[in-house]
Amino acid sequence: MLDGKPAIFLDRDGTLIVETGYLHEPEKVEMIPGAGEALRKLAEWGVELFIVTNQAGIGRGYYTEEQMHAVNERVAAEFAKFGVAFRKIYFAPEAPGQPSRNRKPSPQMLLDARDEFGIDLAASYMVGDKVSDIECGWNAGVKCSVLVRTGYGREHEPQLGNPTGPLIVIDSIADLALGQAGDLATG
Repeated sequence: MLDGKPAIFLDRDGTLIVETGYLHEPEKVEMIPGAGEALRKLAEWGVELFIVTNQAGIGRGYYTEEQMHAVNERVAAEFAKFGVAFRKIYFAPEAPGQPSRNRKPSPQMLLDARDEFGIDLAASYMVGDKVSDIECGWNAGVKCSVLVRTGYGREHEPQLGNPTGPLIVIDSIADLALGQAGDLATG
């Protein structure tokens, strides 16, 4: 889609908010330092923002889909304080090993955003803290996948020693609006 808009697809836990392990309590949402400012800058450049998140805790029975939605509402409210709005939050509720259409590294959530909102995946980025996030971006054909070293990022970084697609590694989401961000706006 040549006339589509670029987007940044963002993992939630460990990328935008502090990884706590199966978060299901909205009051425990804590933003990664600098995340609000970084996403505000990206939004000002006209990049569409989406959250794409695996929520295996639902499939494992640790919490309900309603609890996840409550956490997502809190995340959206925290970012709204910075003038940031997510176009949509996509999620995969299945646990690993359960049949799933959307569970990353499947590119399906990105493909759905492409179809629903006219996103140009070849001009878009996938940002996350796990190998599955990076592979999701590659599988969808994004311009580049970005690994953040927050959350599980430092632990997963060595597993990407020989990347099979375009990859940028940054310390945190806050760095996204610094060095590479100019490239994001221009495609």
